[in-house]
Amino acid sequence: FSLSLSLSLSLSLSLTLSLSLTRTHTCAHSCCCYKESYAHQYDQVYYTSCTDILNWFKCTRQRVSYRIAYRSGQKVMYRRKSQCCPGFHENGDICAPYCVESCVHGRCLAPNTCQCEPGWGGSNCSSACDSNHWGPHCSSRCQCQNEALCNPITGACVCSPGYRGWRCESHCDEGTYGNGCQQKCQCQNGATCHHVTGECKCSPGYTGAFCERLCPPGKHGQQCEERCPCQNGGVCHHVTGDCSCPAGWTGSVCGQPCPEGRFGLNCSQECQCHNNGLCLSTTGQCLCSPGYMGDRCQEECPVGSYGSGCSQTCRCENNSNCHPMSGECTCQPGWAGLYCNETCTPGFYGKSCSEVCQCQNGADCHSVSGECICAPGFMGPRCSVSCPAGKFGANCSSSCKCQNKAECSPADGSCFCKPGWHGVDCGIRCPSGTWGLGCNLTCNCANGGACSALDGRCSCAPGWRGDRCQLRCQEGTYGLNCKERCDCSHAAGCHHSTGHCRCLAGWTGIHCDSVCTEGRWGPNCSLPCSCMNGASCSPDEGTCECAPGFRGTNCQRICSPGYFGHRCSQTCPQCVHSNGPCHHIMGQCDCLPGFRGTLCNEVCPGGRFGKHCAWSCSCTNNGTCNPIDGSCQCYPGWIGSDCSQLFLSELTLALAFSYLICCPLGFHGKDCSQTCWCQNGADCDHISGKCSCRSGFMGQNCEQKCPHRSYGYGCRQLCDCLNNSTCDHMTGTCYCSPGWKGVRCDQGQDVVVFFHIKTINLLFFLACPRGDPRETATREDPTPLPKGAKDYPGGCNLPGSEPKDVVVIWGSCIYFRA
Repeated sequence: FSLSLSLSLSLSLSLTLSLSLTRTHTCAHSCCCYKESYAHQYDQVYYTSCTDILNWFKCTRQRVSYRIAYRSGQKVMYRRKSQCCPGFHENGDICAPYCVESCVHGRCLAPNTCQCEPGWGGSNCSSACDSNHWGPHCSSRCQCQNEALCNPITGACVCSPGYRGWRCESHCDEGTYGNGCQQKCQCQNGATCHHVTGECKCSPGYTGAFCERLCPPGKHGQQCEERCPCQNGGVCHHVTGDCSCPAGWTGSVCGQPCPEGRFGLNCSQECQCHNNGLCLSTTGQCLCSPGYMGDRCQEECPVGSYGSGCSQTCRCENNSNCHPMSGECTCQPGWAGLYCNETCTPGFYGKSCSEVCQCQNGADCHSVSGECICAPGFMGPRCSVSCPAGKFGANCSSSCKCQNKAECSPADGSCFCKPGWHGVDCGIRCPSGTWGLGCNLTCNCANGGACSALDGRCSCAPGWRGDRCQLRCQEGTYGLNCKERCDCSHAAGCHHSTGHCRCLAGWTGIHCDSVCTEGRWGPNCSLPCSCMNGASCSPDEGTCECAPGFRGTNCQRICSPGYFGHRCSQTCPQCVHSNGPCHHIMGQCDCLPGFRGTLCNEVCPGGRFGKHCAWSCSCTNNGTCNPIDGSCQCYPGWIGSDCSQLFLSELTLALAFSYLICCPLGFHGKDCSQTCWCQNGADCDHISGKCSCRSGFMGQNCEQKCPHRSYGYGCRQLCDCLNNSTCDHMTGTCYCSPGWKGVRCDQGQDVVVFFHIKTINLLFFLACPRGDPRETATREDPTPLPKGAKDYPGGCNLPGSEPKDVVVIWGSCIYFRA
C-alpha cells in the first residue's frame, strides 16, 4: 500500500511540474548562445531476473545505449525569441530541468537534482543501498535482525536459516529448522533440534544422529560421556547410571558377593548344602566337599570313586580299600605301595610288609606267609645249601652243558670258558684276530699273520717274518718262514710271497730268461710299443728305431722335404722336372710326364711320351710327338690326331708330282747335280735346294735353333714358361729354374741351400716363399752356438756348437749335419 501511494504522489508531482515549466521557465530576450541536441553514448544499467535472493532475484547488467544530450553553441539571433531559463533546456514545447550528471537510476527533478528510484542513492542515483538502508536515496534504515538481508527497494527482511518474523527476530518453532523454518526435525526420545542446522541434542542416556539409540554398554548420562561403575557383569541405567547387579552380587557397584549361605538376585535366597558343601552365589548349586555327592551333598562317594564330585577313580589294586575323600589306599597283607600294587620289599612280608624274612643267599620269601623261595643255585628251607657240581637252576633241577673244561654257574648254568674258547657252551674257538680269556684280546699279527687263541703268538703268512710278521722275507728268499730260494735270471729279485720273478725291462718268462717279443717292451714285457710305419721298438726303453723314410718319436712322420733314407740322413738329389722332392724312402725323383733320368732332366726319347716315357707315340708321316701328352705336330700336308690324313691342296699335289721325279735325297738342281746343305734333318727342295726346316730350327740351312722364348715350326710359337725358365726349342716343354716346378714352372719347390760356417759370427738365413718380404731376413748371433736346442726366428731347432755344414730347407727347419 505504501509503494503504490508513493508512486501515485510522484506521478502527480511530475505532471504538475512539467505543466508549470512551460509557463514558468521561459525568458524573452535575444541571446547569441544556444543548446543543441545530439545522440550521446552511455553505459546503461538495467535489471534482469537471476537467482540472487539477496537482491530479490534481480541482478544488474550493462549495455551501450544512446540518448538525447545537449551542448552549447553560439548563434547570431536576428529576432527576439523566448528561451528557457538557466538550468533548463528546451524539450519540445516545454523547458525541462537539466542535470549535468545523468540520473542513472532516477529522473532529473530540478536543475542538477535527481529523484532516485527506490534502492538507489547518490547524486546521480548510481549507488545501490548498503545492507542497512533501503528506499529512495537509501534514506530508510533496515530493521532486520540475526544477519537477515534487507530488500533495498521495499525494506522487507529475508531471514537467515533458523529464524522467522517480519524482522527475523524469532527462532523457528520447536520441531522445525532451516530456510523459512520449512524443515521438520527428526530427533527422537525427547531430543531437541537446532533451529538452523537441524542437529539433534540428545537427552541423557541417548546417542546417534537422531538420538535413536541408547548409550552403549558401559556409558550413560548426557551425550553418553559418563562411565558406568558397575562390576562383575552389572548393567547400569543408561540415564541415571544406577547398577542392576546379576545373581550372586550386591552393592552399589555390584562389587560384593552374596554373604555365605545366600544366593540369587539381590542375595534373597538361602542355601541348602550339607557336609560343608559350598553354595554358588549365582544359582544356589551345591559344590560338595571331596567324598560327597548329590544335590545337597548328603551322599558319600560310591565304592571305586573319590574326591571332589566323586569324579576321580580309585587306583587301589589287590582288593585294597580306597578313602572316599583322599583316595588313599589301605593295602591287604603282603602288598605295599601307593596303589597296593607292589609286593613287599625283599626281606619283608605280612601286613604292611612289617615282618622280616629268614631266607638266605638272596632268596625271596612269600609276601603273605613268609615262606622262602630259593634263588637259582640254592636249596633247603632257608635256601642255605648250594647246588652240587654239574647242577644249576631253581631247586638245582637242571644239568650243566659246558664243554672244554669250562665251569658251570649254579645259578643259571652259564659257562665260564677257558682262554681261547667262547660261545654259550664254550664250544667255539676264538675268531680270527682275537685270543685270550673271553676272546677279548686283539691279535697284533700284521700282513695276514694268524695268532694263537691261547697265548696270541703269531704264525706268519708266506713271505713274512718277525714276532708280529712285520718284516718281508730277506732278498733272495720267499714263501712260508722264508725258507724258499728265488730262481731268476734277469730280474730284480722275486716276490716275497709267491716267488714270482720281477723281470727287468726287456725280459719275460718264469725265470726272466726270455727277451720281449716284437711289439712289447718294459718290465716283464708288459707295455705295448707305439712305433708306427714298420719301426722296431727297444725292449728295455720302448724307444722307436724308425724304418728308412720316417722320423718322429713314434716314427709317425715321413722325412722332411729334401731328405730320405735311414733316420732321414740322406739328402735328396736336385730333381728338375718332378712332383716335389725325392721319395722319402728310396730317394728317387718322381718325374713329371715327358721326363726321365735320375734327376728327371732328360726329355723322353723320340717316339715315347707320358709318365716314365712308358707310352709309344702314334704320329705318322714324320709328325712330331709331344713328350708330355703324346699329341702330334703334323708335317705340312698331313692332318689328323696321328697325322695320317693327307691334305690334298694344289701345293700338296704339286709336291707329290715333284716327288715322282725328284732327285735322290741330298741333291737338287739340273740333273740333280747340286748338293743340298740343309741341317738338323731339314728337307731339301729337289729343284731349288731350299731347306724346309724341322720344328725348332730356322735359318737358310736350318742350322739355328729357335731364339729364346720361341719354338715349333718356323719358330713362330712363343714359350709359356715362367720364372726365368727355358723352353725346349722343338716342343716348347719348360725346363724350370731351381726352386720351381710345374708344366709352366709356376709352382714353388723346396730349395736346398748349402753353405759352410767358418766364423764365430754366425749368419743364419731363413728360406721363405719367393716374394715373401721376409725372404732376405737374417739374424746375426755374435756368440758361439750353445749345445742343445734353442729357438731362433722361424721356429727352427739349431743343435750343435762347432762350425758345420748347414742345410736350410725352405718351409721347414734348419738342420746341422757333420
